Amino acid sequence: MLPIPYRVIGRHVETRDSVTLDLEPVREQLPPFRPGQFTMLYARGVGEIAISISGDASRADGILTQTIRDVGAVSHALHALTPGEVLGARGPFGTGWRFDSAYGREVVIVAGGVGLAPLRPVLIEAINGRADHPRTVLIAGARTPSEFLFREQLDSWASIPGLEVVLTIDQPAQDWAGPVGFVTEPLSRLQLRPGSTTAFLCGPEPMMRFSAAVLIGRGMAEKDIRISVERNMKCGVGLCGHCQLGPLLVCRDGPVVDYALARPLLAVREL
Repeated sequence: MLPIPYRVIGRHVETRDSVTLDLEPVREQLPPFRPGQFTMLYARGVGEIAISISGDASRADGILTQTIRDVGAVSHALHALTPGEVLGARGPFGTGWRFDSAYGREVVIVAGGVGLAPLRPVLIEAINGRADHPRTVLIAGARTPSEFLFREQLDSWASIPGLEVVLTIDQPAQDWAGPVGFVTEPLSRLQLRPGSTTAFLCGPEPMMRFSAAVLIGRGMAEKDIRISVERNMKCGVGLCGHCQLGPLLVCRDGPVVDYALARPLLAVREL
């Protein structure tokens, strides 16, 4: 499967090391994606990496929105692209968040750092279909105020009726009047209806483990908690084995899995 060309038509700087790119197909376009899926993005002459799709899954114009953190050679090349330049894209790959299965239930979204990017499509669906959910809560954490992705949107989302937004940072900061501490702290204080709530978690694995432990301690079932796991994905279709996690090939069987499946795998130190 070869990458097809997409042109950068928009570039928004999110943080000191992250940008969001809007990409339009040069000719043919990739199939529609589901929230939680990813694409393999190719920087010419550098390489290819897996990037979660952070855009609105209901768009019908073929535009891809991808948020990229500059942490390696390929991501650095993608991060540096400017409008008019072209990259390659394959996909979409992987499982999704299965947000439709949360119909009629309360929704709790917990994001750490850049983990907010793959959860943004879920949040957009929750906002667009908020009449279908009695309550939606977003708890997002970052090390500092300047490291929140989608900061302007976070402010606007906080004003939407029926949507509760809690932002917390790891350490006190002069320009911050909000909560300080890890996401588990507001999560532990949240009024929760465990039998009618579905939770979506994405961020560093310790954050997801501790957040899941809080939710389970509050009475939620593991099957109602979904997390997105990250491994070194290469082929995107379960052939090369680079992303194996126990019995799973994360690119094919993930990245989104129920916590009932993920918990024993994440507890193995060697993995």
